[in-house]
Amino acid sequence: VFNYKRIFMFETISALSGLFATIWISVGVFVTAKFYPNYDHKNQFCSELGAAGSPTEKLSPIINNYPLGFIFCLFGWHLIQLNNANIALVVTGILIMLHGIGTWVAGYFPMDKDPYTQSPTLSCKIHSWAGVIMLLSLLLAPVIVAFSPVSTYIPFEFRVFSIIVVLLAIFYLVKMAKGLKNRKLTGLYQRLSYWVKLIWISVLSLLLI
Repeated sequence: VFNYKRIFMFETISALSGLFATIWISVGVFVTAKFYPNYDHKNQFCSELGAAGSPTEKLSPIINNYPLGFIFCLFGWHLIQLNNANIALVVTGILIMLHGIGTWVAGYFPMDKDPYTQSPTLSCKIHSWAGVIMLLSLLLAPVIVAFSPVSTYIPFEFRVFSIIVVLLAIFYLVKMAKGLKNRKLTGLYQRLSYWVKLIWISVLSLLLI
């Protein structure tokens, strides 16, 4: 009975890890920013908290990237090992695990302190590519779920929600790209684009309980 309870508890925690990730990063970014004088959430990227030479260069990956990478991988693993999980859920799980690995890499290789530099360092280039992988993985995941085969885990309403999330994420990405030219509100639109996808993961997480 003891072992059964432990297994059940672990499965519950792994199922809820998608929700935990959203809560963790929301609190983590807020707390880390407290140690960065005059940090501007609206106009600065989240990655600037861990940028080379920033006041929170060492602190940010410890609070955010490293634990978050583990939490994403745990949730991705949960999707993969679900009983009767179809290929779409398995691929979604792999994508979320890939997002977690990208989170680790982005934390280990900091971006340059100047996000608009024309000559980025190797570390910044690796960070940027990790960011691209993170972006695409969470953009593809809801698309796959939206057009996945019929599954007891994914109701029709969530498929519609997945499409809405993708459209919103792309909309805010476009807004962020435009903001890059003016160097204004880039942080706000980055957060909106990312948090929309995190909400999608949270809802998926709750569906699996």
